[in-house]
Amino acid sequence: MLTLLTIHSIVRWLTVLVALGAIIKLTLGLLKKQDYDKMTGGLVSAFGGLMDTQLLLGLIFFLWNGLAGAGFPRQRWEHFAIMLVAVLVAHLPVMWKKAEPQKRLRNTLLAVAGSLALVVLGVSLLQPNRWLTIFGLF
Repeated sequence: MLTLLTIHSIVRWLTVLVALGAIIKLTLGLLKKQDYDKMTGGLVSAFGGLMDTQLLLGLIFFLWNGLAGAGFPRQRWEHFAIMLVAVLVAHLPVMWKKAEPQKRLRNTLLAVAGSLALVVLGVSLLQPNRWLTIFGLF
């Protein structure tokens, strides 16, 4: 079970890195009034795929650990629900495939940033607070 949690943690950082890359690329595209190019699409697709992978790993861990004796406390349900919404938001850019480039860049940027904000919220619900642990404060 520790191996699964470790993989989930590693993929978390890959997801954050790809999301930040996508946010930078989308922001530059908006500021420079560029088209939605293949690199942008690749970053956004990679972000969605990594979010799907995280959801699958998290769901397996949620069920496996919960049934193994850890149970299903409220904070874990809240984390799961928020992360599920974050994955759905990460897939919203598909809706704007035929939109004009600037609108597509803007909406995709909002979707990726919103999804990432939900991830931060979802992780902060876990006890002990994962962000404080990650940054070495506890």
